Amino acid sequence: MKMIGLIGGMSWESTAEYYRILNERTRERLGGLHSARCVLYSVDFAEIEQLQVQGRWAEAGDVLAGAARSLEAAGADLLLICTNTMHKVAGSVEAAVSVPLLHLADATAAAVRAAGLRRVGLLGTAFTMEQEFYRGRLAAGGLEVCVPDAEGRALVHRVIYEELCVGVVREESRAAYRRVVEELVAAGAEGVILGCTEIELLLGPEDSPVPLFPTARLHAEAAVDAALGAHADRGVAPAATARW
Repeated sequence: MKMIGLIGGMSWESTAEYYRILNERTRERLGGLHSARCVLYSVDFAEIEQLQVQGRWAEAGDVLAGAARSLEAAGADLLLICTNTMHKVAGSVEAAVSVPLLHLADATAAAVRAAGLRRVGLLGTAFTMEQEFYRGRLAAGGLEVCVPDAEGRALVHRVIYEELCVGVVREESRAAYRRVVEELVAAGAEGVILGCTEIELLLGPEDSPVPLFPTARLHAEAAVDAALGAHADRGVAPAATARW
């Protein structure tokens, strides 16, 4: 199995989920006591969040590029940025190393296409929902993307940073997110991308009338499959996304 390098900590709440899913998927693929070969560089999210708010994306890209170089030096064969929003600086990370970066939006678009869907709603931070770096990547992957209205975007963004990133899961927020999902479906969404890795801590399949696409899970599973390649499976269970 190739070594998976994780640029995490943004937030650590969802990075912990990455670690769990990587190991669950490896066990499904290989069976027995097998676990994922991975190495983690966890940044201080408070510093990254300040750079986001101040629009200092080049500096944030330098931080993540440094993390990527450290992971490559530690033996990583492929890299993941364990957050949707920071794929805004994916180019800086890719330019810093010689090993491949598995782009989260590509893994997500592939899952949506595999489900036979084209028009999807997108939930995430305001950066992810409103800027072209992510929506454009999904569109390049053959998807038509719609986002909540301004009020819905503000709600989704606030809950991510003020609650989910600090480990707070509130039923009131779950109900509010459900309403946003219903509005996206009413606008024609055939599925909804949970385009922030923390959102799947709040929403599950039972919270939506259409398929949800949990990006942390999809990204981690794709990483394991890439790391194992054509390695023979041992009684592998159906993909974890089918049970999510």
